[in-house]
Amino acid sequence: MRRAVPETGPRGPAAGAADPSDASPEHRCGYVAIVGRPNVGKSTLLNRIVGQKLAITADRPQTTRHRIMGVHTLADAQLLFLDSPGYQTRSGGALNRVLNRTARQVAADADVVVQVCDGHGWTAADTRFAKLLPADRPVLLAINKTDAARDRARLMRLVETAREVRDFDEYVPISARSGYQVDLLVGLCAKRLPPGPRAYGDDELTDRSERFLAGELIREKLFRLLGDELPYESTVLIEQYEVLPNLRRVSAVVLVDRDSQKGIVLGKGGERIKRIASEARVDLERLVDAKVFLEVFVKVRSGWADTEQSLRAYGYE
Repeated sequence: MRRAVPETGPRGPAAGAADPSDASPEHRCGYVAIVGRPNVGKSTLLNRIVGQKLAITADRPQTTRHRIMGVHTLADAQLLFLDSPGYQTRSGGALNRVLNRTARQVAADADVVVQVCDGHGWTAADTRFAKLLPADRPVLLAINKTDAARDRARLMRLVETAREVRDFDEYVPISARSGYQVDLLVGLCAKRLPPGPRAYGDDELTDRSERFLAGELIREKLFRLLGDELPYESTVLIEQYEVLPNLRRVSAVVLVDRDSQKGIVLGKGGERIKRIASEARVDLERLVDAKVFLEVFVKVRSGWADTEQSLRAYGYE
């Protein structure tokens, strides 16, 4: 099983990564940014490519709030996919500013960029973000959800509209959910990477720690179980992550901004927070291949998302 980085493990290339002197001239390795507006399927695409749930998914903006890397190794290439927050068109707010800066930086740091759009139609938000992407590297357009958008004429109109905004290197209809043409997209990205040896070993899945992924899984359950009731100013903080043989002991806190929001997360008699913890524990056990003892609490911390400085204190880049 491919794995996340243990809590005490390295954050850089894996110890088992290939030595540069061993790489063949044909081998390629580099970063591929997955970018676009919210809710177009970027995180679902990353999970499909790596074959493991790394990035959380939900039908709400701001589900992805951090850069998350997934490693995909082929015989002749290693692709380091970078999932990114959806570009926020709503102006104002420290959190929106931080998320948009992260989305732009992920694209700027990559060797290849994949902008994902919804196959049901090109939007003004797609146009706005496409114009922000680098002009000095390959940019591919992945037209997602084409299993649901079966109107070929509509897809052709979408391509023509996108072409008026910028000259994408490739236009690839895909379905991140079913896997339709995802391998084709991966191959097109691999051909555009620079020559180089593998940066990570065959068993490495991500550069993110188990601790980080535990917080993300809990936050996903918040999104899925609370829906529109979820307070905008909420996040998850892992206070303790202990690695034992075949066991993880985890203590997490859901931070909210006001007392009234605490009751929403707890639910009647604490039923909601118990279900959130239970479902997150199941996903985390599957990820780390070990038993997990998980406690989740709710605390009020007013103003935690009001400034970029306070956001950095809670792990926002």
